Amino acid sequence: MRVRSTGAADQPKPSAEIEALYRDFESAMLVPLWTEIGDLMPLHPISSALPHLWRWRNLLPVAEKAGELVPVGRGGERRAIALANPGLGGRPFATPTLWAAIQFLNPGEDAPVHRHTQHAFRFVVEGEGVWTVVDGDPVAMRRGDFLPQAGWNWHGHRNFSDRPMAWIDGLDIPFQHHIGSTFFEFGSETAETDEAPPTSRAERLWGHPGLRPLTHLRPTSATPLLAYRWEHTNRALSEQLALEAEGYAATVAPGHAAVRYTNPTTGGDVLPTVRTEFHRLAPDTGTASRQEAGSSVFQVFEGTGEVTVGDASWTVERGDLFVVPSWQPFSASTEHGLDLFRFSDAPIFEQLHLDRRSVS
Repeated sequence: MRVRSTGAADQPKPSAEIEALYRDFESAMLVPLWTEIGDLMPLHPISSALPHLWRWRNLLPVAEKAGELVPVGRGGERRAIALANPGLGGRPFATPTLWAAIQFLNPGEDAPVHRHTQHAFRFVVEGEGVWTVVDGDPVAMRRGDFLPQAGWNWHGHRNFSDRPMAWIDGLDIPFQHHIGSTFFEFGSETAETDEAPPTSRAERLWGHPGLRPLTHLRPTSATPLLAYRWEHTNRALSEQLALEAEGYAATVAPGHAAVRYTNPTTGGDVLPTVRTEFHRLAPDTGTASRQEAGSSVFQVFEGTGEVTVGDASWTVERGDLFVVPSWQPFSASTEHGLDLFRFSDAPIFEQLHLDRRSVS
């Protein structure tokens, strides 16, 4: 620890007495606010994370190579390859609160069972054949499916197919790591199922729009529905744009359809610390520039477009992932159409009453 005398206009005038005082601070492990306030209390959020883009066409071959060389068994636990934001000092974090990784499972492989306090989800941009097994309930994973899983639930994965499969994982690992809340426990060596049903028990109980079982009337902190299927997401987005074309107010902005995945017991977010949404931009559509306190990760599900995050701009295509750090302006546009899956730390900020937005 070092307390420095700068001689700046808003700082004490350098002197032998000030230097001696600062050495006394150092010895006592004290830091005066007046030397740190600019960093600790800036005029607006300044995230250490940077806008960054990961190309799916680069990620997938690396994951396939890992599938050839890296075992998936106990110890390594998962063949998951985390996105490391270049502004976060080499840590395997996409943002200061969010983890994103590509996970790869070969034909016939099992990812061992474990549980942890971190809240997690899987989103499938391509492929099928893997079942995630949550507390003994096998849940099919297919393109476009969103599969949330609250913390402290046993889970493993099994690939029943003759092809490898990759998907993205999202978790609140950085947030829980920073606040010191993490617990982790090993389970069995395999996913504990030989079943590969088309519909999980959770879907059979909870997957009926607007209907709730009378046996489960209490609200839960995270969603009990383990799969949000692409056919439902796609239909909801298509109908919003169709209604807009018929003259009804159904979209968030002209040509911009969007849905939020919700907990059927509360109507709130699917996970206590993570918000998930899907956005569809019709051809020849652009969004306003938007700033939010809190960070987001996007994955392009389909289409192509231009996105701008802060001072960075990219042309994006299917599978690409990019980060929007806290309070960095974000906008997107497309000529031919663009589908975007998004997850963010918005529930944390809202529960702490620290959420703020600006649209221009």
